Amino acid sequence: MAKWCRFINKKTAEMTYGKLSEDGTHVETIIGDFFADYKMSGVLLSLEEIELSYPAQPSKMIGLWNNYHAAAAQQNNAIPPEPLYFIKSSNSFLEPGGFIKLPKTSTGQVGRVIYEGELGIVVGKTAKEISVADAKDYILGYTCVNDVTALEILSKDESFKQWTRAKSYDSFGPFGPWIETDVSYENLTVKTFINGRERQSYPCSDMIFNPYQILSFLSFDMTLYPGDVIACGTSLGVLPIKGGQLVEVEIEGIGKLVNTVQDI
Repeated sequence: MAKWCRFINKKTAEMTYGKLSEDGTHVETIIGDFFADYKMSGVLLSLEEIELSYPAQPSKMIGLWNNYHAAAAQQNNAIPPEPLYFIKSSNSFLEPGGFIKLPKTSTGQVGRVIYEGELGIVVGKTAKEISVADAKDYILGYTCVNDVTALEILSKDESFKQWTRAKSYDSFGPFGPWIETDVSYENLTVKTFINGRERQSYPCSDMIFNPYQILSFLSFDMTLYPGDVIACGTSLGVLPIKGGQLVEVEIEGIGKLVNTVQDI
């Protein structure tokens, strides 16, 4: 297993990348560009000496909709002939441990905000018009994502589905804490806990479009850049969140993303 992170050194205030030690107690920093040319520094920092940030700086986060057979069947959605997706804006990105903020609009408080625990793909190098067969070479690794959504905003206007607005409020895109570079998606299970109670548990093998198909498809629509994150969609068990709740997205083999909903 190889877990990578992006963090602030509390002593120097420097932001850098590092690799988690096998015993999970220290991070070894790098020298150079994590997505281009780097080497290990030999400098070890304890977890107490660092503050974890989200583990990449994406130019965009792309999210899949209706990408699990079980959820499609429950919601009576047809199996799509190609991946269906939206984009979350960069202001939504949130670090592990950060507070998910229940937003207000110009007309008042937004109601019915939901969590969506998901597997996230982290792009490792620039991808444009790549084949499914080659897609694996463009994936750096995987991370945990919580695709927070203001559900009522989606259908607030009957003439226009507001995907960008509903998905892109500040703090609506937590991901991390690690990028795991040595794991196979087929063996992973996504679990979401609210205040310690399991609410989601579903296998990534149930995807309609797997990570390689998703990456290839998207690369024909737009250029994917190193650090971009693709959330693979969610399955059964999505529910609203409330102020004060602890939300944990856990994928064994990758890690646990923990955030608290800010109490209003």
